[in-house]
Amino acid sequence: MKVLIPLAEGFDEMEAITTANVLRRAGIEVTLAGVPGTIVQGARKIKVIADKNIEDVESEDFDAIVLPGGNPGYINLSKSKRVTKMITDMNERGKLVAAICGSPSILAKLGILDNKRATIYPGMERELPKPRTGKVIVDGNIITSQGPGTAVDFALEIITKLQSKFKADDMREQLVYQ
Repeated sequence: MKVLIPLAEGFDEMEAITTANVLRRAGIEVTLAGVPGTIVQGARKIKVIADKNIEDVESEDFDAIVLPGGNPGYINLSKSKRVTKMITDMNERGKLVAAICGSPSILAKLGILDNKRATIYPGMERELPKPRTGKVIVDGNIITSQGPGTAVDFALEIITKLQSKFKADDMREQLVYQ
């Protein structure tokens, strides 16, 4: 399994790095792709060196795309035509599309959430057509989550979808996550 996590300036470090870390622990190949460059500064001024530039990856090479939030990270992701095209392409092919914090609003603007239940960072519910409360909401090939404190739950749900509930439960135990 191969997962793409695009990182734009102002991304939430906990959401991106926790998710990447948990997925990699599960044996999933994760590519962090910088938008637009490979050195990307997060919302808390932590700089991360991405594996690749977004221009050097193709959506068809991945089984899933995971969008971290963070302000203005999710806004910067939404401004990238390359990222939004990748999201649309992957969704149309039935690939896993996951978004956390403010990033579910990107999916809503692309029309991907029109007939889907989803969650978003508390206070942003008006951005979604069918908002739900809950740490993580799964509806078909879409996974959404609320924010930094839900990043491990988010990652475990991605593992469930890409691998199995057994693998996610195993990771939960390895992480000593209650």
